[in-house]
Amino acid sequence: MGDLNARGASARRFPPEPESVPQARRFVRAALDHVAADLVETAQLLVSELVTNAVLHACTPVEVTACAEGGTVRVRVSDRRPDRVLVPHECSPYAGTGQGLALVGLLASRCGVDTGEEHKSVWFELSPGEGPPRPAGWEVTAPPCRAGATVTLIDVPEALYSASQQHRNTLLREATLAAAAGTGLVGVPAHDLAVAHDTSNLISACVTAALREQPAEAGFRSLRLGMPPDAGPAVRTLWEVLDVAEDAAREECLLTLPALPRNRVFHHWLFDQIAGQLDGENPMAWSVVPREPGAGLSELVPWDAGQVSAARVPTIAADERNVIIAANNAAADLLGRHPDELVGRPLTMLMPEHLRRRHTGSFTSLLLTGQPRILGRSVPLPALHRDGRLIPIRLFIQTQETADGRTVFVAQLSPRAAAPVPPAGPLGRPRSAPWPREPGGLPEPAVHDGARAAGGGPAGVSALERLALMADTGAALSSAPDLDAGLQRVAGILTRRLADWCAVDLFTENAEVERVCVVHGAPGEASPEQHEGPLPPVSVSARGPLARALRGAGPLLLTEPLPPSQAGSPLDAHYLRLLRQLGAESVVVAPLRARREVIGALTVARGGRRRPFTRADLPLVDDLVRSLALGVDNARLHQETRNIAERLQRSLLPVLPQVPELRLAARYAASSTTAQVGGDWYDSFVLPGGDTAVVIGDVAGHNLDAAIAMSQLRSMLRGIAVGREEPPETVLRRLDAANHSFYREATATCIYGLIRSSGEGRWELVHSSAGHLPPLLTVPGGPTRFLEDGSGLMLGVDPGVPRTRASDEIPAGATVLLYTDGLVERRGEPLDHALVRLSRHAAALAREPLDVFCDELLIRLGADGEDDIAVLAVRPTPVP
Repeated sequence: MGDLNARGASARRFPPEPESVPQARRFVRAALDHVAADLVETAQLLVSELVTNAVLHACTPVEVTACAEGGTVRVRVSDRRPDRVLVPHECSPYAGTGQGLALVGLLASRCGVDTGEEHKSVWFELSPGEGPPRPAGWEVTAPPCRAGATVTLIDVPEALYSASQQHRNTLLREATLAAAAGTGLVGVPAHDLAVAHDTSNLISACVTAALREQPAEAGFRSLRLGMPPDAGPAVRTLWEVLDVAEDAAREECLLTLPALPRNRVFHHWLFDQIAGQLDGENPMAWSVVPREPGAGLSELVPWDAGQVSAARVPTIAADERNVIIAANNAAADLLGRHPDELVGRPLTMLMPEHLRRRHTGSFTSLLLTGQPRILGRSVPLPALHRDGRLIPIRLFIQTQETADGRTVFVAQLSPRAAAPVPPAGPLGRPRSAPWPREPGGLPEPAVHDGARAAGGGPAGVSALERLALMADTGAALSSAPDLDAGLQRVAGILTRRLADWCAVDLFTENAEVERVCVVHGAPGEASPEQHEGPLPPVSVSARGPLARALRGAGPLLLTEPLPPSQAGSPLDAHYLRLLRQLGAESVVVAPLRARREVIGALTVARGGRRRPFTRADLPLVDDLVRSLALGVDNARLHQETRNIAERLQRSLLPVLPQVPELRLAARYAASSTTAQVGGDWYDSFVLPGGDTAVVIGDVAGHNLDAAIAMSQLRSMLRGIAVGREEPPETVLRRLDAANHSFYREATATCIYGLIRSSGEGRWELVHSSAGHLPPLLTVPGGPTRFLEDGSGLMLGVDPGVPRTRASDEIPAGATVLLYTDGLVERRGEPLDHALVRLSRHAAALAREPLDVFCDELLIRLGADGEDDIAVLAVRPTPVP
């Protein structure tokens, strides 16, 4: 640049204080008072960015020099920290920090940095009109960081790192400004804050350098950082300062919102890896770190709208403003709308009026506190159809980061009649030989000998052949009679066109891993069938390539034999043995993802017959596993009996009667962890004599047999109750006898009650209980109590046992709640504690409308339930 030391250049020093930024702007305006106004304004903007960087990061006195020569403005900002090199970030427009150097690079005609032994100077030039071409980016004249030790970060999701880095920089900036204003973080000395800034910049510099050196692998990378060997204590200081800053953000002492759960866990992993490895510990991949609900792995790859469109489950994505940014056809069909109608609308439009304020409060609480109350949980609630109907669903929300560092909230809307996370279908039947190509199938593309010897792939496969491979594998899986046969067909195609051998591993319904298919292109040279069958579990110690892929990492490229030291678990050893016995010189292992879950992994390997796999092959393998995972998921769904169970459950959910001066409401929610087959039911009907019957029951078991037994009990009870109109205890005794005659091994709990009006707004409940949890009476402004009288032995034990009844007055406006154990019982918790919790929540909702009362109970108590839930609420209306 021009000589800023020449006569006519103005210079001034400023202290390392925030007040220096506006003072530097005024100084530049005064020094350039004879220059065109647009250049002066631009120079003021850029110098304020550079002085801010120097104050925050160099923490030394700053010297600003400015002059104009021949219409060209030249400005230099110098500090006394030559070791604090520039770390330009490729920030998105949404980033709150890290924009300064990018802004200078965009607006300046020329810019650069000069580093001496005792100073560092960042400079820029502004030329009138069109100046000379700007460089492609900042040129860093010093190494990004002083290498002395190597830290390896495995499976770093680039989008999550970008979001976490932006949040870290914003927190530290606010903490520095608060300290300058005399309202710094409690318990954080100024020295620790300075160390935190320096260490954060050091980590950013090292990661930035590593990212530039290593190409991305499907949105995640494994990075080797050169770090000072004595940086461990400083990293722990940064960790502690950020924890204090996060607490301050949650207490609204800072403008910055606290980190979301996944970002917070990622930062802890990052700092723990750096500090731990500098102390001699071994690396641990991000993909194997255990996390709590709301901070789950979800996806390592950046989010894009195509993931929503490709999902089969009704899926909607919203941004941090709670505005819908993507929706698929399945979600639109469920809600009676077109996807374009949903995009740009608030997420609350999908909810009934009485739940909108609750959702807004929960979402705001998440942003303000960072606590994952609504993340990673399966919450039963009603969705609002376009025609005004309420559709029972389970809402499951997870976060994912975009490539530019923003956070997206991805919501799955699973109808209540379908389990939100389907279990795997049964696997393990005898395998057949590799399926031959069918005469009527798509023709294999012609590959000349040189291309086949090269191994195909992007280097030897044309675009047409690539499309043909995708189409053939998809058709082979979709046209097969079952999943195993389809996978054998796909494996046969892959070993002819892409690899020497391949293997498919899938999770089973018990979260175990089974190798369902191993196919070798030359069967006479190996016996792949011996490697099929159940695999060792994916334990915490399993950190090999297959374990990483089964946790979501990949595609992973292996170009060298794995050393024996990699066999740190039975699963890792099993996989290493497979690679050695079948002959693998290069391997790609990739996860199979469906509905934002990893359902298995595909391994494709090449020996000496083909050229080794390279990074150029990874996009093709990634496309293959996406298509294969979708086919596997669809095949599994067709193999299950869920549709039968859905129809049965729907047919058994009764329409509640309309009774004058009596309000009734009911809800049913299937288990969030099991298939949609269960024995919970509720019922209500009006007897010929005018009494209103209310029923709640639960047949033992969680399978289709339980649902069938439940339907038969329900039908028998209706017949007995309507035909005889006898007291509740007699009806239950007759039901028990009939059950014993037809289904000797079926056991169930049940409450049968009669709601009677005695005139003048007075009501009573007469009921008898067969081993069921007691009804709960809730009075607005009054005490809640469980109606424990009238209890007896459950059905199916002794049909001859005498039964009793109880009669309780129901005040007008009070609510009687009948419920099944799925609403209250929690594993490892005493039942008394669960009933106290139910009583407390019911009392808080006593004045709410009955629909709100039921919905709120399910939301508060039914999230992540491991059992089916049925509730029936009855409320006499007050006499006007």
